[in-house]
Amino acid sequence: MNIHQRIASIDITRAVTMLLMIFVNDLWTLRNIPSWLEHTAAKDDGMGLADTVFPAFLFIVGMSIPYAIASRIKKGDSRLRLLRHVLERSVALMLMGLFLVNGGYLNEVQTGLSRNAWNVICCVCFILVWNQYPATYPRVAVNILKAIGLAILALMAYICRGGTEGQIFSTYWWGILGLIGWAYLVAALVYVLGRGSLLVNVLAWLAFTGFSMAAHGHLTPPGSLLRLLLDPLEDGAMPSLVLAGVIVSQLFRQYSAAGRWQALTGILAAIALVWMAAGFATRPIWGISKILATPSWVLICSALTTLLFIALYWLCDLRQKARWFNIIRPAGSDTLLCYLVPYFVYALMAATHVTGLIRLSGIAGLLKSFLFAIIVIQIARGLSKAGIRLKL
Repeated sequence: MNIHQRIASIDITRAVTMLLMIFVNDLWTLRNIPSWLEHTAAKDDGMGLADTVFPAFLFIVGMSIPYAIASRIKKGDSRLRLLRHVLERSVALMLMGLFLVNGGYLNEVQTGLSRNAWNVICCVCFILVWNQYPATYPRVAVNILKAIGLAILALMAYICRGGTEGQIFSTYWWGILGLIGWAYLVAALVYVLGRGSLLVNVLAWLAFTGFSMAAHGHLTPPGSLLRLLLDPLEDGAMPSLVLAGVIVSQLFRQYSAAGRWQALTGILAAIALVWMAAGFATRPIWGISKILATPSWVLICSALTTLLFIALYWLCDLRQKARWFNIIRPAGSDTLLCYLVPYFVYALMAATHVTGLIRLSGIAGLLKSFLFAIIVIQIARGLSKAGIRLKL
């Protein structure tokens, strides 16, 4: 079994997670669907399928870090270049998150743009700025396209007015991409500065999990410097999820490189069971809540994603059934593009007044959302083949 097959397991886990993310993000178009598919209210103790998808994605971000850093080191990147790459990637995700969040709060009248138009323009600019242009493109042309994208984003931020009072471009919250950016920044810095030490990553995971527990236990007063620093990290919950993925990935690499497949699955399963037990054991203290990012939710979701990865590793690598997932494989390699495509599709549906697929219910509605996710992934596949590849 070669290294590319092993990495495929992570890509397929990411693809499945992205498929589910597109699916649950489309549930708003349906009615009368099972409550267990949707987000659970902030104060409710529990979680639905939608509450497990984002943490799974963060976990997979962590699983990818050791491979990505190793690949860049193999290509000759110095420690300084690695840090620069981590910072640039993080800032890009944070900016994308902020622009999409401001679109959600947009005052269309005062801004002079519809929400759909805002989202489409922003996504086009993201592609102009962060597309991985073919090496055959003239460097001058690439720089011009990037400059145009940045200039339009700057103009958009300037004209943006949000809410009922017409606030200027603001940090309402960081958005999905922004939260990923912050969590990735912390975890990747720990990994790079810690020189890939498993012990360092375990200690960092313990620290951020501890910060989360302390915040929910009211041991860190609101307004304190620590809480201020941890605010974009959801009090430590987000990097805890990413670092959990880093740890699983490191163990996976070590044991698979030694050919210890049975020991590998046993150890990962044991870790997942410990996280699961810890999550449910602490549930009476904090409850399970995705909106509040409780420690119990973090632990249980880390366990669920680990078990998903083990299952896909067994199926795709050990049983060599990776081809079963070919239809969604682009979601594992063109993930960011898959995330942005629905903004274009929803805008097109609104512009053409396609309402027949909105507000469906029951099995028909769920099938529609599942097919929507598959179609989005195929659109991303086509765009990627056409030269649009968002690789941060």
